[in-house]
Amino acid sequence: MNSAEEERQLSQVTVRLLNKFPAASREAVGAAVGEAVAHFAGCSIRDFVPLLVERAATAKLGSLLEA
Repeated sequence: MNSAEEERQLSQVTVRLLNKFPAASREAVGAAVGEAVAHFAGCSIRDFVPLLVERAATAKLGSLLEA
């Protein structure tokens, strides 16, 4: 996967999370996605990074909104 495709998929992840968590601000979703992206920054195989980012950000947002 090239970097443009990864960015496109990460943008779609952000949109899906905004729809899934309407109570979350755009900033909170962006921060959750950004933290997850940073966590996987050193991975040499990038094919599954958007999926892993979505899972990590979903878990973070879910726990933040539960509290």
